[in-house]
Amino acid sequence: MNSTMEIDEKIELIKRNTQETITDEELWKLLEEKKHPSVYLGTSVTGRPHIGYFAWVQKLADFLKAGFKVKVLLADIHGALDNTPWELLEKRYKYYEIVIPAMIEAMGGNLEKFGMVKGSDFQLEKKYVLDVLKMSTFASVRDTTKAASDVVKQGDNPKLSGLIYPIMQAVDEEYLDVDIQMGAIDQRKILVFAREYLPLIGYRPRIELMIPFIRGLTQDGKMSSSVKNSKIDLLDDEKTIKDKMKNAYCLEGDPENGVMDFALTVIMTQKVDHGEEFIVERPEKFGGNLAFKTKDELFTSFQSKELHPMDLKNAVAKYVNELLDPIRKKFESAHAKKILEEAYGN
Repeated sequence: MNSTMEIDEKIELIKRNTQETITDEELWKLLEEKKHPSVYLGTSVTGRPHIGYFAWVQKLADFLKAGFKVKVLLADIHGALDNTPWELLEKRYKYYEIVIPAMIEAMGGNLEKFGMVKGSDFQLEKKYVLDVLKMSTFASVRDTTKAASDVVKQGDNPKLSGLIYPIMQAVDEEYLDVDIQMGAIDQRKILVFAREYLPLIGYRPRIELMIPFIRGLTQDGKMSSSVKNSKIDLLDDEKTIKDKMKNAYCLEGDPENGVMDFALTVIMTQKVDHGEEFIVERPEKFGGNLAFKTKDELFTSFQSKELHPMDLKNAVAKYVNELLDPIRKKFESAHAKKILEEAYGN
């Protein structure tokens, strides 16, 4: 059994940069009873991953430091249920299979400790399918519609596939043999659905942990693959990143924007963990460089208008370019370029 101090430290690490845990009591109990618990995050193979994904990659790295076994589910069938054409599933899976490990490496994660799982490798097995059908006999159309409402693209004439999506995500927790599922806060309804319905087919509820999403570069909404101007793609070149940052929504003195979200959640977390400062370069005539050791320092400097939005944007753009450089290099080969073209057409 772990000492109280050790558990305190692990919980502090697990809960930083998170928004909600269901429940804190269960998390504490899990850490008391299990030396190496397990956690997973699922990502459906739909749009092209963007820098907002680094928020959950960073969080999974925290779980590793806390002694967890970590799994990433590349959910190909979920991609189809969320309107990815069936003929593109394998092609997009292959793209994700390259970029997700590359993101983990870029954040300093150890790939040997990250387990990558392909959804269709277990979701087509007889027992799994039977459990999905069992759960469908308990779950109402109303509950599944509500669970999927913030995640699945439903439109004016929603498809049945959108109702299957949350049922499969609930059953995944059992078949991945995990103690915790992690997701962005927009997954909350699905995660609560899983807690309610897994026990009805004979399985224990899991702990659900949610992180805030990183806002996009436009004024409204999260960073999204489907909203071009809201995101920085993992393969954007240096000029494109600088241009997108230059045009990003970031009002002076108001830290409620996607540029600051990324700086606080990703950059400052990395800098603090490595004992480094986040340097914002400025000409001497504007006061010279600024150096930040903590998130609070950065937040306060921006809010007080000491740090100008353009200086922040330039510093974040420089860091993002450094972060993405090894990922871009992976797509210099003809083979990788072909995977990208087949998956997304460019």
